[in-house]
Amino acid sequence: MAHARELAFASRAVDSIEVNGSFYSLLRPESVARWHAETPPDFVFAVKGSRFITHMKRLTNVETALANFFGSGILALEEKLGPILWQLPPSMPFDRERLSHFFELLPRTMKAAAALAQHHDERLEGRAHVTHTTNHPLRYALEIRHPSFHHPDFIALLRRHRIALCVADTAGRFPDFEDVTAGFVYVRLHGDEKLYESGYTPQSLSRWAHRIEAWRRGTELQGARRASPAPAPSRTTGRDVYVYFDNDAKVHAPFDAQSLRDLLHRAAA
Repeated sequence: MAHARELAFASRAVDSIEVNGSFYSLLRPESVARWHAETPPDFVFAVKGSRFITHMKRLTNVETALANFFGSGILALEEKLGPILWQLPPSMPFDRERLSHFFELLPRTMKAAAALAQHHDERLEGRAHVTHTTNHPLRYALEIRHPSFHHPDFIALLRRHRIALCVADTAGRFPDFEDVTAGFVYVRLHGDEKLYESGYTPQSLSRWAHRIEAWRRGTELQGARRASPAPAPSRTTGRDVYVYFDNDAKVHAPFDAQSLRDLLHRAAA
């Protein structure tokens, strides 16, 4: 298939795609606008936050970097912009003050993000996108990789700021817990047995479908692996659940995503 047709095809085979390129470099508004145009009306893009902010600046003195991130074209996704994921490096331990300050900097609407983006630096001169056509609310998720985050204070902090804990299956390599901390749940499946490489068996996908159905109903899992003894309150309106496969080293991800999607559709029928 021609590269120019890939997104149009993929966006009709799955309901959402996580943009990973934004982790490595600033996007371009013309590319993002094209993504918006090529995908169905109800399609959703999750966007991974810049590693310059998380890995190099380590969440400190990031005001200008955040302005560049939001001004690089993300707002051109308009109503198709889903959660923004911030992935912390394995070497970064839990630091309540550092995280609190970072969370307070995050804009909560597209209008606020556009205002922040206007403070971009020269790297976006002549190529920034700092306008919006809808005051779409913004959602955030945080993926952690240091064992010190397995602490009730961390969960309380996420809930205070309405940041979703990323439920990450990393084949046992990094901390794995399932506290619900926001009005939605964000899941990244990196590999069942081997990080980035293993596919998911039908039995494993069924177990994930069971988890997802509980979250969608607004409840929490029986026997959930939690860092806090305090469960999340149930929601009668349910929760949105975003699930992405990152076991792409051997090209399992799209097939596992479609298989899980089919399981969930059958369960809902």
